[in-house]
Amino acid sequence: MRSSVVVLSLAAIAFAVPTPQIGGNGGNQNQAGGQNATGSAGDAQSSLTLDPRVLATGFANDGQGQVASLTSANNFINFCLTRPDLPITNGKQIDTGSCNPAPMGVLPSVDNMPSSKFIFPKNGVVLQTGEIFTITMAVKQIELGNFVNAKENYFAAPQHLNADGQIIGHTHVTIDPVQSLNDSAPTDPKNFAYFKGVNTAAVNGVASVTVDKGLPAGVYRLASINAAANHQPVLVPIAQHGSLDDMVYVRELFTLTFLIGL
Repeated sequence: MRSSVVVLSLAAIAFAVPTPQIGGNGGNQNQAGGQNATGSAGDAQSSLTLDPRVLATGFANDGQGQVASLTSANNFINFCLTRPDLPITNGKQIDTGSCNPAPMGVLPSVDNMPSSKFIFPKNGVVLQTGEIFTITMAVKQIELGNFVNAKENYFAAPQHLNADGQIIGHTHVTIDPVQSLNDSAPTDPKNFAYFKGVNTAAVNGVASVTVDKGLPAGVYRLASINAAANHQPVLVPIAQHGSLDDMVYVRELFTLTFLIGL
C-alpha cells in the first residue's frame, strides 16, 4: 500500500488542547476533559474540538518572499466566520457562492496520481450533426464509480483513498462550444453543450458514456473532470505534475462535404 499524506485545512467548530494523559489511570483522572475533547463516546470524529495531534503548525507560516499565505493557529476551523456574508456550503450547490468548512482530506503518493486520456473521440475528429457517439477514456490510478448525492453531499467530505492508495472518486465529461479550432477566447463555464457525471466504474481501465442525442453543427472542446467521491477535483501531493485530465477538440458537420470549406 502506497504512503499517503493527510491534509486537514478545515475541521470542527471550536479549538481545545486538552492535557495529554498517559496510561489508563491517567486517562481516568480527567474523564470530563477527555470527553469534551473527543466526544461523549471518546470518538474524535464526533468531537467539536480540535485534537492537538492533528494541529498543523505549518499553517501559521505565511511563506517567504512570495504572496503571503493566509495563516491559522487552529487549522482554520472557524475560517468561514471571516465571511459572514456567505452561507455555509453544507453539501449544497449554491449558485451565489458559499464557504465550505470541509477538510481537503487524504492525498495520494506521487506514484498514485491519477491520469486520463481520451480514446474516442480523438483530437480533430469530424462527426455528423446529431450523430450518437460514445466517449471512451482510459484512466489509471483512480477508483471510479464512487459518486455521492450531488444535491446533498456536494464537497461535503474529504478526499479519501482505497487500500491501494488511489483516490476514490469518479469522472465527468463536459463538451463546450468554441468558435473554431483556432479560437483563443476563454469559454464561459456556464455555457456547455453537454455535461455528464459518470457514476459507473471503469471497465478494464476505460470509462465510457454515450452522447445519445449527438450535437448540433459546430466546433467543440471535450474535457474530463476527474473528481473525488464528493465531486471536488482530485488533489495530489505535489505542485509540479502533469495534467490529471485530458482535452480534445472535435467538429460536428451537417455533411462531410463541408469539411473542405473549414
